[in-house]
Amino acid sequence: MATHRAHVSIGIAGTLGTEAAARIAAAVEAAGFYGLWVNEVAGTDSLAMLAAAAEASTNLTLATGVIPVDRRSGSEIAARVVELGLPTERVAVGIGSGKQGPGSLARVADAIDQIREETDARVLVGALGPRMRQLAAERAHGALLSWLTPPVAAAQAAEFHEIAPEGHVALYARTAVDAAGIPRRDAEALAYAGYPAYKANYARLGMDPYGTLLPQPGDDSIAPGAEAYRASVDELVLRAMASGDAVDDYVRFAETASEALGLRV
Repeated sequence: MATHRAHVSIGIAGTLGTEAAARIAAAVEAAGFYGLWVNEVAGTDSLAMLAAAAEASTNLTLATGVIPVDRRSGSEIAARVVELGLPTERVAVGIGSGKQGPGSLARVADAIDQIREETDARVLVGALGPRMRQLAAERAHGALLSWLTPPVAAAQAAEFHEIAPEGHVALYARTAVDAAGIPRRDAEALAYAGYPAYKANYARLGMDPYGTLLPQPGDDSIAPGAEAYRASVDELVLRAMASGDAVDDYVRFAETASEALGLRV
């Protein structure tokens, strides 16, 4: 279990594109955040967005959250990392199984090995269930947890670190920093709660989906809930629920979240 206050990063959607990623990365770094994560959805290229973000930043950690390996194999991902000339000392390639079911663990294990053999980038695994978390601890550099309450996040991070004390546990938390972002945040939370895998996970762990959000229920600010997460994991990723998808909306999100958490030195 992490004994330090976790790094704090920001996560954005892969649909925003490379130009937006570059401008947002510069703002995120200036606001004092540790890293920028980019979701990958069908028809987008999160790695190309990381390349644009790398050009616009100096020390920002850059990560994908996550590339489904049923859509792009580990070798394809590694080749793209090399083709783009990504600064692997700053890059974490987040991968996931994609389609659930038989073969998903083996597919992810193969992708971990391929990426590690062909690049110097760190590999993190999007891990919902215990077997995938164990695989991440044993074969990858870390795990990406998503949509958990602080107590559940703490328990899962502790289990991971029992296997891999030096491994890295990141956690996504949907975050709104003002009233304008709350409807979007809550709509996404409700949508995920209806997906079979997440619905089963919430039921199995006894979690209220609204307890996985920032601000936490009853809090006026993201700060108390963020501190609870930061006591348990190595990196808290604020999945930005901005009021819109203009670059300025994400710049305001970064500045407001930084101020709330006291990140800018």
